Amino acid sequence: MRRPSRPVANAAAVRGKPGGRPGGGEPWLYGLHAVTSALANPARRVRRVLVTEEAEAAIGRVVPRPWAVGPERVERAKLDALLGRETVHQGMALLADPLPVPRLEEVLERPGPVLVLDQVTDPRNVGAILRSAAAFGAAAVVVQERHAPEETGALAKAASGALEIVPLLRAVNLSRTLAALKAAGLWVVGLDAGGGVLRGEDFAQRRVALVLGAEGDGLRRLTREGCDEICGLHMPGQMESLNVSVAAAVALYEFARG
Repeated sequence: MRRPSRPVANAAAVRGKPGGRPGGGEPWLYGLHAVTSALANPARRVRRVLVTEEAEAAIGRVVPRPWAVGPERVERAKLDALLGRETVHQGMALLADPLPVPRLEEVLERPGPVLVLDQVTDPRNVGAILRSAAAFGAAAVVVQERHAPEETGALAKAASGALEIVPLLRAVNLSRTLAALKAAGLWVVGLDAGGGVLRGEDFAQRRVALVLGAEGDGLRRLTREGCDEICGLHMPGQMESLNVSVAAAVALYEFARG
């Protein structure tokens, strides 16, 4: 039975947060998809663009000039020193202000499911989840105020441009956030192997908030208790679990095909 929609409760507990600053430094984005998506996003306030000669040409093929700011030509060694030698920056780095983040009420005006991450701390997993959220038309991704990564370059690179598409909100209290989503008429589904098999057609008439827990620990007790139901993925093979970002993609596909 569908829960009637009501005004969102405790919406102030969910908010946006400024971009990540590793070690207290500046939030540089890097890599072709992250940089070009930021340049193409009118909501991004770009401060600097550092590029090698080859990278400048590659960006120009995706985002025609003029750009928001003029590029600064640098050698690859400077980017290695700025970002770390192991960073796959593809010869480009962009410094920008964090994106403005809408209120929860505004986010819920967008169509699609909402993803809620319970202590998922790896920025690459959060970035990959954002990418899947954009691919399957999710309205937003909600992480915790604490026990969640900042919006760093590593997260943006893994998101492959999706950080510019899907709002990333932060919840001070996850239990209150789930209650607010329920009050707005969403059916809260926790993804856990202990539940029944997730079938997209079962949710065809419902708008869903999908809750995913950290790898290994899974959903915390209070988070599980805040869900309307618990479901697991159908996995007939010999593996008992999937990486959390892969599990999110499979679950979103189920909802999309339902």
